[in-house]
Amino acid sequence: MNNTQLKSWLKAPSQTLIMGILNVTPDSFSDGGKFDTPEQAAAYAIKMVEDGAHIIDIGGESTRPGAKPVSLDEELNRTAPVIEAIRNQSDCIISIDTYKSEVAAGALDAGANMVNDISGFTFDEGMAPLVAEKEVPVVIMHIKGTPMDMQKEPNYDHLIREIKEYFTVQIASAKEAGIHDFNIILDPGIGFGKRLEDNFELIRELKQICAMGYPVLIGPSRKSFIGMVLNLPVAERLEGTLASITASVMNGARIVRVHDVIATHRTVTITEKIMGMN
Repeated sequence: MNNTQLKSWLKAPSQTLIMGILNVTPDSFSDGGKFDTPEQAAAYAIKMVEDGAHIIDIGGESTRPGAKPVSLDEELNRTAPVIEAIRNQSDCIISIDTYKSEVAAGALDAGANMVNDISGFTFDEGMAPLVAEKEVPVVIMHIKGTPMDMQKEPNYDHLIREIKEYFTVQIASAKEAGIHDFNIILDPGIGFGKRLEDNFELIRELKQICAMGYPVLIGPSRKSFIGMVLNLPVAERLEGTLASITASVMNGARIVRVHDVIATHRTVTITEKIMGMN
């Protein structure tokens, strides 16, 4: 998928898109410290595209529970060279996973096509104006707290209602900043300030969020809610991830953010066949 195809898809989301995770960090929960050079990271990205990924999501700061922030310069130094290395080989869609507007600006200048903001514009007031100016798609994610404290006893009275209320406010802020309606993607934020049962409720009730009228991204890949139920380490959570993806797609998700691209591609293909989508 290239940028022209993505723009067309956003105006009429049809097939489920696969977003491949590329963390260029030393401390991400699943794949931190995997790449020594931008060229190695770029080669992995190209392999994910060949395996079926439509979007490559590049992150230069870990947002796992308890993660400490890194400086702007460090995050840019980790991500921009990788984006440039990928762009030298491919016109694939590149997403920058950051909540910092300056990092997003540098990434877009380096060749990224979209922004994935885990804070949904709540950590950096400059992000929404930047996205509006650049006219790029943006993922608005729901988070309760920050990566440092989000899993310290999160609590909800009415989970889905509260998330929808959050999205209503953030969508209004996005539009006020000048972001086009068709460039907005919603992510309910599995694992980001959620209790174990909240993550399963999100997937079970995902249609309520999809009913807001925007493409919904879901990111269950290898996360702790799967490990807690199955009592498995990160490296052994594939089946739980795929089950979560199947349920999410059947409940309306149109982008799935994953580590295991080949397995996800096969799973989504069969899921869509069951649904009569292909």
